[in-house]
Amino acid sequence: MNRAAIALVSAIFAPILCQAASPFVGRWDFTVPNASSGTNSSYWLGVTEKGGTLEVWFQPSGGNVIQMKDFKAEGSHLSVTTATATATRPATTWELDAVGGKLTGVIKAPTNSTPVTGLPAPALKRAEPKAWSAPVSLFNGKDLTGWEPIGNPDNSHWKVIDGLLVNETKGDNLKSTAAYTDFKLHFEVNCPDRANSGFYLRGRYEVQLEYEAPGTDPPERMMGSIYGRLTPAVTFERTPGQWETFDVTLVGRTVTISRNGKLTIDHKEIEGITGGALDANEGDPGPFYIQGDHTGGLKFRNITVSVPKN
Repeated sequence: MNRAAIALVSAIFAPILCQAASPFVGRWDFTVPNASSGTNSSYWLGVTEKGGTLEVWFQPSGGNVIQMKDFKAEGSHLSVTTATATATRPATTWELDAVGGKLTGVIKAPTNSTPVTGLPAPALKRAEPKAWSAPVSLFNGKDLTGWEPIGNPDNSHWKVIDGLLVNETKGDNLKSTAAYTDFKLHFEVNCPDRANSGFYLRGRYEVQLEYEAPGTDPPERMMGSIYGRLTPAVTFERTPGQWETFDVTLVGRTVTISRNGKLTIDHKEIEGITGGALDANEGDPGPFYIQGDHTGGLKFRNITVSVPKN
């Protein structure tokens, strides 16, 4: 190519090359420790750019991921309003600066400001193992060996009754004492009518378990979903009070779920944490945990796990 042609190409493409991608594009994990309680508040921000326009999705510490409409990006600063002002309460905004491959700033809430740092979420792209270990029981049917309440033990209502793991009434969540990376999980659950719980994978991704009133939740928050993230491909009749089985494989952030022997989520990517995550350290191993702080009444049995063979 001669010099004149090179100059022409450069003139055409220079304006395009000068339009650098926004420093906010990506998935960001925020873990905010609470010194007084010893727990974390975990958040996730997902930012994409389409035709020069940013799209921002936010996962609060509870509830489901939601698209943010009230935000402003200028240079290396991003301001996101996560809770609008009311007549009696100022807005909550996240003021973030893109610095050194991180998002640093503060959550400006009505009564305080909390410093936060967002780290790039890991890709977690891993091939599925060629072989898995034999299933190992995580619940012995006799006591809570291998499990512990999250929070105040006096507020825990998890009991072993007739060989079943039972949450008698609303109280503490329950987590495994062991942590896991990739696994095949099996459990059986009996969910009463109007009950709501969840089985968390690595303590960060909730498999929703609920029999709320019909029409209460949208499809991405129905029984067997990855809460707010992935909708099951198969719809089941409501069967509160009956035993159901779940088989869950998680490799990296790719999840496969079968419910009652039917494939419902087939090798789908979980984009980020769900509400209630113990932390947002997505690259780390994590425990299983079962929600007990919504309603009581759920029963579990035959909880087993297989891990990749070396």
